[in-house]
Order: sequence, then C-alpha cells, then structure tokens
Amino acid sequence: MTLRINSTAPDFKADTTQGPIEFHKWIGDGWAILFSHPKDFTPVCTTELGYMAGLKPEFDKRNTKIIGLSVDPVANHSKWAKDIEETQGHAVTYPMIGDPELKVATLYDMLPEGAGTTSEGRTAADNATVRSVFVIGPDKKIKAMLTYPMNTGRNFDEVLRVLDSVQLTAKHMVATPVNWKNGQDVIIPPAVSDAEAKTKYPNGWKTLKPYLRIVAQPKG
Repeated sequence: MTLRINSTAPDFKADTTQGPIEFHKWIGDGWAILFSHPKDFTPVCTTELGYMAGLKPEFDKRNTKIIGLSVDPVANHSKWAKDIEETQGHAVTYPMIGDPELKVATLYDMLPEGAGTTSEGRTAADNATVRSVFVIGPDKKIKAMLTYPMNTGRNFDEVLRVLDSVQLTAKHMVATPVNWKNGQDVIIPPAVSDAEAKTKYPNGWKTLKPYLRIVAQPKG
C-alpha cells in the first residue's frame, strides 16, 4: 500500500507500553504524530525519543497525541525507556508500539511486503526505512510525512512547526511561507479572490505580486 498526503492513515490494533490500542480510536477527535524507529537500543533513536518526551507538553497544547513505534516487542521498549530517561533526561510518558511481526511497519509502507513477519534476527540496517514521521488529522488522514536516513537525527522542532502550519491552514484559508513560525505573517492563496479576501481580512494585506499576498496570521 502506497501512502500519500491525504491518504487515510491505516488503522490497526497493536500492543503498546500503555496497553493495547486501536489506532483510530486512540487518536479520537484530535491530532496525532506517529514516529517510527528501526530498532530498540540504537543511538540516534535514543536521542530522538528523549527529545520527543521533552516536547510532549507542546504537543499536548496543540491537542496532539504522540506515539512511537519500533519493530521490537513491548517488553524491550520498557527496558529501552529506562536508558532514554537516564541518558536524555526525559521520561517517555507517551506510548510506544510493539511491532514484532512487522505488521504496522509494512502497513505504513516503511518495509516491503517481503520483509518477513518477525523482528527477530533483524538489525537496524534491515529496517532502515522505518525512520518516518506521520502527522495525522482528526479526520484520520495523513497531513504530512517525513522520512530520514538512518544516521541523521530527525528535527522534531520542525515536526512541531509543520503541525502548527497544518493546523492553521486546516482552520483558515491561508498558506505559510518559507521558514514560517507560529505568529508570523501568512499568504492568501490564489484560490481566494480579492473580493473574498476583503471580507476575511478587512484590515488589508500587502500585495507583492497578484499571486503573492501577505497578511497577518489569523487569530483563533
């Protein structure tokens, strides 16, 4: 199954460090970040899970649940979590999915169907593509996807920035420019006519080109 932006995020049942879940029910009516890892007890991922643990309050503010995945059993995750807290200074308080049969990794197109049905005996290199991030909306559709190579730690500040953008643009008919951060000016998309824009933005906007109109970020 090939996933694209606006594809429905595949639903699944799985065991996690906080008990069994049904993914869509677990998401509920909010947002979710699913981020995956090729193997427990690997160095780059240890730093990533610790950083996400520190960022969790920021995701909470945005009505967004975070959940990790690794193609190892839940029992291994619990042991790894102790190492993460010890070395990174943050306890992992979000759930981590156990995927020892590679079902979720395959379902999300992170591993080929021929990858087999067990994590046993696999190395991180075998699972290199399991380094993905999925931003999922309340409608259970994928809003953004990022996949990083094995030896490059992910930028989770960027994931937070992307989340701010997709939440804003889902609520208001705007787009965000390069390197945009929450609170900065945004773009009025070409699909919005000047007449419509006058209704939406009575205080006006700055026109750089007919197709490039800059306006203050909408409130609320």
